[in-house]
Amino acid sequence: MERYLENFEHIAAQYEPMLNSIIRSLHIQKNEDEFYQIGLIALWEAVRGFDPSKGKFESYAYGFIKGRMMIEITRSSRRFERTIYLKSELWDTIEDRKASETELTELLDACTDILTANQKKWLVYTCRDDLTVREIAALENVSISTVKSWRSRAQQKLKGSIFK
Repeated sequence: MERYLENFEHIAAQYEPMLNSIIRSLHIQKNEDEFYQIGLIALWEAVRGFDPSKGKFESYAYGFIKGRMMIEITRSSRRFERTIYLKSELWDTIEDRKASETELTELLDACTDILTANQKKWLVYTCRDDLTVREIAALENVSISTVKSWRSRAQQKLKGSIFK
């Protein structure tokens, strides 16, 4: 194994210009060291998986390494797209929009005449405790469809009372 590692170090030194060329051709400027490491790992895998009857190693290695780097670019861009960075001022407005306990209590008091006990449970669990229909059903030992019926009837009653 040690001999194989020494041999790979020689191969890595030999193909270093190719790795740098691929990095430049893909216009990688951020995380250049990370992509160099990805290239070395891909070179290692290319050496281990190469079949000499299929052609030249240089062509195989170039495509293999470039493919791995392109896959990592795609993964990185997906991670970046999924990550949302908010300015600090926006965090303040998000916190301010959360209903306070007193506002929620006032809302529930206003709904006491309109809603049944189960519909009030749904409203409290949803607004105050931030529970899903499934969680409410488990907590109340009823079926999910029962909680959904509480929700739909409560929504109908609340909409009706708002637009009167």
